[in-house]
Amino acid sequence: MNDNLTLGTPWKVITRFSLPVIGGNLFQLFYTLADSVIVGKILGASALAAVGATATIVYFELCFIQGLTGGFGILLGQAFGENSQKKMEESVSSTWILSLLFTVFLTVVACALVHPILGWLNTPADIYSRTYSYLFIIFAGTGATVFYNMISNMLRALGDSRTPLYFLILSSLLNIVLDLVFILPLHLDVAGAALATVLAQLLSALLCILVAGRKFELLRLSKKTFQFHKVSILRHLKIGFPMGFQMSVMCIGQLAMQSAVNRLGTSAIAGYTAANKVDQLSVLVDNAVGIALANYVAQNYGARLWDRIKTGVCSCFLMLTALNILMGALMLFGKNLVVPLFVDHPTAEIIAYSNDYLWMVAPFYILLGALMVYRTTIQSMGNTWAPFGACILELFARVFCALFVSMYFGYRAICFSTPFAWIMALLLLLPVYFLREIRRFPAE
Repeated sequence: MNDNLTLGTPWKVITRFSLPVIGGNLFQLFYTLADSVIVGKILGASALAAVGATATIVYFELCFIQGLTGGFGILLGQAFGENSQKKMEESVSSTWILSLLFTVFLTVVACALVHPILGWLNTPADIYSRTYSYLFIIFAGTGATVFYNMISNMLRALGDSRTPLYFLILSSLLNIVLDLVFILPLHLDVAGAALATVLAQLLSALLCILVAGRKFELLRLSKKTFQFHKVSILRHLKIGFPMGFQMSVMCIGQLAMQSAVNRLGTSAIAGYTAANKVDQLSVLVDNAVGIALANYVAQNYGARLWDRIKTGVCSCFLMLTALNILMGALMLFGKNLVVPLFVDHPTAEIIAYSNDYLWMVAPFYILLGALMVYRTTIQSMGNTWAPFGACILELFARVFCALFVSMYFGYRAICFSTPFAWIMALLLLLPVYFLREIRRFPAE
């Protein structure tokens, strides 16, 4: 079932579209959770720390890829809402060409920088070798991440949020099987977990591409797919690159946090990693609703349905507020169960680090929901400067807390970097949306 997001009751349309995306994001999280649980249970806390020490830099690359391909998807969604076959074809061609170019560039640069990156992150010597192996393999598989996200965003722009979910479920199960095979009988250690993740995601990407071509003639690969449209490519770069850049800029602040945590030793890394993995559940739910909202706004913006955009934004904000209150309460209620999910017989120190993180972040999930709604809406209407400015504020907040405030208030200041960053970003985005963007809408 494919949805035309310009029709139907806004909150029902967004909810229906969001559910498969939430499922997909949960299974994407399942990749990393499976790695962490299997590595922690079988190989121990040191191996978990080795995987966790790379989590932020892996997320850094993923954020750029998701932002880049998400930006491309916005233009396809606008063309779909405008019902312009020519613009849709040009958008698909530009997306493929740019995705191929960025895949080559990112893979080469990321693999070449593994050693410097681990140095910047203050990776402890006792886990350095394992961390290097894991990170290099993940970076070598960058293409799988690019093409899965590319085709997923194109499908969502055309109203299909279900197909990416189906293949993520399949690849997630394959990931678990390969984790166990590579780690237990083959004894590949953390490198096996990385290899399992890459191979499973590659399968997901290939299957998505094949099925997308059968469902939509527009997405079928042919010579026409790779035609060069200069104006369209420049438009896609204008939207996609700033979105990718701004999402990766946000992660630089998280890298500063990871670096600060790494200086505290293996126990801090293990506790921080466990709490952060569970914390990602809330983030991914918010991201999923944000993806649905992005496609909703893009299609309605292309169709020039201004009042429908405003109604959808309000509905989405209320939905996420309710969800985030519930998730925050569940996180705090079950905080003592987090670390045992990943490590057998964890120390009291590891549990304390994990609990401190959840207490400093979970009560502020409402802010994350608001940030997701208004940043996504502004981006989907073609405004890239305000979201980028908000990212700079987030970066400043995270770095300031992680590297400077933590000198006086310790680990908890590092954790508070996250909600402080959300507050700073909202201080810019809320005035931009209410005082500028919605006032540009002509009266209907």
